[in-house]
Amino acid sequence: MNYYTISLLGSPLEPLTYHTSQQQLSAGRVVTVLLNGRQKQGVVINEVVQPHFETVEIVQILELYYSLKQLTLAKFIASYYVTSLGDALALMIPFDDNFQTLPFSLNLFDSSTIRLSEKQQQAFEFLEKNRVGVLFGDTGSGKTEIYMKYFQKVLQGKQRVLFLMPEISLTPQMSKRLKEHFGEHYVIWHSKLTPVQKRKVLEKIKSGEAKIIAGARSSLFLPIEDLGLIVVDEEHDESYKSSSRPRYNARDIAIYLGKLYGVNVVLGSATPSMNSYIKFPHIRLKGGHFVSQKEFIYEQSPEMITPLIEEHLKETYKKGEQSIVFLPTRANFKYLICADCGYKFECAFCSVGMSLHQHSRALKCHYCNFTQAIPQCCPECGSSHLVSSRLGTAEAVKIIEKLLPEAKVEQFDRDVITTANKLKKALKRFNDKESDILVGTQMLSKGHDYHDVTLAVVLGMDNMLCMPDYRAREKALSSLIQVAGRSGRSKDAKVIVQTFYEDFFRSYYGRYEAFLEDEKLFREELYPPYKKLCRLLFAHKNGQKAADAMREMEAKLQKFQNITIVGAKKCAIERVANKYRYEILLRADKSTDLIKAVRSSMVPLAEVDMDPIEFG
Repeated sequence: MNYYTISLLGSPLEPLTYHTSQQQLSAGRVVTVLLNGRQKQGVVINEVVQPHFETVEIVQILELYYSLKQLTLAKFIASYYVTSLGDALALMIPFDDNFQTLPFSLNLFDSSTIRLSEKQQQAFEFLEKNRVGVLFGDTGSGKTEIYMKYFQKVLQGKQRVLFLMPEISLTPQMSKRLKEHFGEHYVIWHSKLTPVQKRKVLEKIKSGEAKIIAGARSSLFLPIEDLGLIVVDEEHDESYKSSSRPRYNARDIAIYLGKLYGVNVVLGSATPSMNSYIKFPHIRLKGGHFVSQKEFIYEQSPEMITPLIEEHLKETYKKGEQSIVFLPTRANFKYLICADCGYKFECAFCSVGMSLHQHSRALKCHYCNFTQAIPQCCPECGSSHLVSSRLGTAEAVKIIEKLLPEAKVEQFDRDVITTANKLKKALKRFNDKESDILVGTQMLSKGHDYHDVTLAVVLGMDNMLCMPDYRAREKALSSLIQVAGRSGRSKDAKVIVQTFYEDFFRSYYGRYEAFLEDEKLFREELYPPYKKLCRLLFAHKNGQKAADAMREMEAKLQKFQNITIVGAKKCAIERVANKYRYEILLRADKSTDLIKAVRSSMVPLAEVDMDPIEFG
C-alpha cells in the first residue's frame, strides 16, 4: 500500500492523505478521490509513510499531470499570496500523457524578415543581456518590431515564446502581425474563448504546433515545455492583477516563471509602472515613426461635453477625420440623486450609487450587477425632480449623436464590447471609416492602432487624479499618455484635456521619465516599491461578524514589531453583494515579514491581498 498527500483542486483545505495499491505515483499526477462522499480531483504532492490514522483509497488515477515546474510555481503562489495549494493549482492546466512536441522547421522563422533601426537594435541587444529588462518605449517607437525579432531568434533556438497582453488588448492587429511572421504557429488564449476554441488551442500547444502562445494573464498557467522567452506587453496595466483569490499579479508571476525556466523576461510599456522602473534595468526608446504633431488644449470644466469640445468634434467630422472620446465611467450617468432632498439612489446590496442605463431603462450596480427599474420619484420626499451626475459613455454618445446626427458614433466599453468578436468588428468598422467617433473607457487606450484619429478628447482626469490612492498621479498621467497616443498616427492631431490641474499634466506629458524620478521622492519610506503592502479583507452578511474578525486579527498582528498597521476600518465601499466589508492595511520593509505575520494571525474570514492595487 502506498500513501500520498493530495491537494484538492480549488479547495481551501490543506493537503489530505490517501492510499492506493494500484501503482507508484509521482508528484503532480492528477487523481480522483472521495471527500465526504463526493468525488473530487486532486494532485499528488508527495509520498508519505503510513499515517497513524485511517485513510481513504484513491478512486481513479487520471492520464493528467502537473509538471515539476508547475508544482513549484503553485507552491510559490500559495506561499506568497497566502492561499491554499489547491487554489493555486486550480489556476493551471495540466499536461496529459499524450503530450508531444513536433520538430521545429527553422525556415519558417527566418530572422532576416524583420529589419530594426539602429535604436531598435540597441534595445534588442539590451534585452538579450538582461534576465529582466524594461522596454520603456514611446507609443509608435517600434516595441512590437523588437518583440517579433526576439520571437524569431528564440524560435530559431527551438524554444517557445509566451507573450502576455492585457485581456482587452488581444486585438486583431496583434493577431495579424503574428500571422504575418509566424503563419499558423501561434495561438491566442483568453477567458472569452468558447470551450471548443479552448480545446483547439490546447491541442495546438500540446502537439507542439503552437510556437508562440499569446494571451491574457491565464496564459501563464498553460502546459508549456521548452519555454525560451516571456514578454509582458503594457506591463503597467492593472488587469494583470487578479481581483479574486488567489490575488496574484501576472507581471510578477511572469518574472518568477522566467527565473524558474532560466529565460529572459521583457516588460514593455510607454508608461512603465514605478515598481518595474525602479526594480529592473530599462532602455529608453524615444520618438516614433509618426511624423505628425500633437496640439494640447486644456479646458477647465466639470466633466461634460462643452461648446469647445462640440466645436472640435464638428470640425474634425467635416474634414472627414475621426475622433475618440475617453471617459472613465460607463452607462449614461454614474449617479441618480434627488435635487430636492439630496437622496442618492444606492444599490440594495452595495453601498455604492447605481449607474443610470437609459437604453435598458434601468439602474445597474457595477459591483454586483443588481438591476432595478429607473424610479420616477424620490422614496424619501416624493419629489420627481431627479438629477444625474458624473457623465458616462452612453450619455456622451447620446449627446454627440444630437450634435452630429449624420455622424456614426459608437460606444466602446464593457457594456457593448462583450466578446472578442465584437471588439474585432468594432475596430474594423472604425479603421474602415464606417464609424466616425469612438466613445469609450480604458478600452480606448489599450494598444489599439487607430489610423486616422486627429482628435482625442480626454474627460474625467481629475476624478482619477484625486482618488485616495498613492498611485493616483501615476494612473492619471499614464491614462492621458495612453489615450493621447491613439491619435495623430498619420496626421497632425489635437488632444483636448478637461482638467483643473493643467500644470500637472502639462509639466509631465512627454516627460514620463521625469515624472517617475520626481515620484520616487514621494514614495520613499512610505509606499511600494520601497515598502511592501498587504491588504486584509473581511466580508460577511452580518456586519458585526466582519468587524469582530477584523479586530481579532488586528490584535494578533500588533504582536509583530517589524510590520506597521497603517489602518483597520470599514472599506471605502462598505457593502458589496450584501456583504459588509472591513479591511486592514499592513506595511513592512520585506514581504517575508508580512507573510509570516499574516500566516501566524489568520482568522477564518480573512482574505489576503498581497501587493494590493485596489484601495476603493
